Amino acid sequence: MKIGFIGLGIMGKPMAKNLMKAGYSLIVYDINKEPVKELMSLGAEEGFSPKDVAERTDIIITMLPDSPQVKDVILGENGVLEGARRGAIIIDMSSIAPAVSKEVAIKAEEKGVEFLDAPVSGGEPKAIDGTLAIMVGGKKEVLDRCYDILNKMGSSITLCGEAGAGNITKLANQIIVALNIAAMSEALVLGTKAGVDPEIIYKAIRGGLAGSTVLDAKVPKVLARDFSPGFKIDFHIKDLKNAISTAHEVGVPLPLTSQIMEILQALKVDGKGLSDHSAVIQFYEELAKVEVKRKE
Repeated sequence: MKIGFIGLGIMGKPMAKNLMKAGYSLIVYDINKEPVKELMSLGAEEGFSPKDVAERTDIIITMLPDSPQVKDVILGENGVLEGARRGAIIIDMSSIAPAVSKEVAIKAEEKGVEFLDAPVSGGEPKAIDGTLAIMVGGKKEVLDRCYDILNKMGSSITLCGEAGAGNITKLANQIIVALNIAAMSEALVLGTKAGVDPEIIYKAIRGGLAGSTVLDAKVPKVLARDFSPGFKIDFHIKDLKNAISTAHEVGVPLPLTSQIMEILQALKVDGKGLSDHSAVIQFYEELAKVEVKRKE
């Protein structure tokens, strides 16, 4: 079976590699040619447009930055739907506005093409080791047909409801992750300023109720002062923008999400938009005039 894969960025490239390691043949496309060349060196074929990829495959995976790119790649000129055959399946693994997922699903259905929105959580490390959490919106029977493929990229695959439900679940995930990082930052800055080794604080609390995947993933980066992006602040801003917009559409206030959104915006203004979202701690460090790091 040949799979189309469109979007070979921080997340998409390792996801595509995992499919190839599992024995799937890929036709890949990205506007950036460097990752395309890298995948081709491993045996993938090059696609020359989203339409071309769709014409040559029955399952097309997209992993793109945001809603406008998804609409352009799938619905636009020379897009996936122009080339997709009746009965083909589009799996959009981008994190986008749920309303756009629903719109794409409707347009796909009109052409006899199946659609799943299947955003992921876990960042680059879990994309690399194939243990992403995948949240799916769409028909169960379509997910069943694609389960083995998704299972090569993730360790947790959950059907959340109809089209759009995957991205609503992802927005909930992103709210919790952002607020976890903010809480972690406040706590470690407090401990450090009060004279307690932040690494000891982490080791003391990680096995208790305050422990979390976020804590285990982000505290080591902070202690090492490593803010290279596993998940960029710019991308988290995008996700929270979609969360706040969706919440307002359905009548849900998000006061805490709005606060962390402003912290992220402040960091972006300070030139840290491309840093990992663990750099939220730098906002608190600046306020407290202290730096959280591993002791020499």
